[in-house]
Order: sequence, then structure tokens, then C-alpha cells
Amino acid sequence: MAHYAFLDENNIVTQVIVGRDEWEVVGKIKDWEAYYGAINGVTCKRTSYNGNIRKNYAGIGFTYDEDRDAFIPPKPFDSWLLDEETCRWEAPIPYPDDGLMYEWDEAAGDWVAIVFEPETPEITQ
Repeated sequence: MAHYAFLDENNIVTQVIVGRDEWEVVGKIKDWEAYYGAINGVTCKRTSYNGNIRKNYAGIGFTYDEDRDAFIPPKPFDSWLLDEETCRWEAPIPYPDDGLMYEWDEAAGDWVAIVFEPETPEITQ
């Protein structure tokens, strides 16, 4: 089972479908990217769950970069940088490795610990 991403005119993924494996031949059809793309009148690129082709599994809103032959997710924050090897965005400061949970604070330019407040049960009489 293979997956294919449909791209708009700006190479943004608009849809991902399940399709035929690239090695399958049905009648005269051998190039499934071209076939699915022609049916929808758009460019179609194969994508892979395990990232063994085109770096990342395509998702709606991802960009297909022709030069890198890779799907790149939307940039989460202005300060984040693209890792050229993985084609994934990385924070300018590594995620802390202390067992706590953090979220990125763009204004502070740093990771901020997530503090969970215990719920206080409402007492009714």
C-alpha cells in the first residue's frame, strides 16, 4: 500500500490518499504519481510513513521542496531553523532533557515548563 500527496500550484499538500504500490502494473499504468495527478489535474508525489522517501510523510499544509525532494512541515515559529538533513524544523535551543514537559515560548525564545495544577473537587452539601 502506497500513499500519494496532491500538490497545489505552490507545492502545498492539499490531500493525501492511499493508492497502488509503485511496482504494481495495471494494464498500461506503471507511473502511479502521473496517473493520480492526471486524474485530479494536479501534481502528485509519493510519500511514505517511515520517511524512506522524501524525508517526511506528507500532511495537509506541508510543502514539497523540489530541490530537496522532500516534504517539509509548516514552520511552527519564526525563530525555528530547518534541519537540512531531516527537513524538520528545530528550535534554536534544544528541548530540555530533564523529564519535565515544555512548550516553546516564542516571545521569550526559550522552552517554558508546563505546570499542571491539580483540580480541586467542588464540594457540595
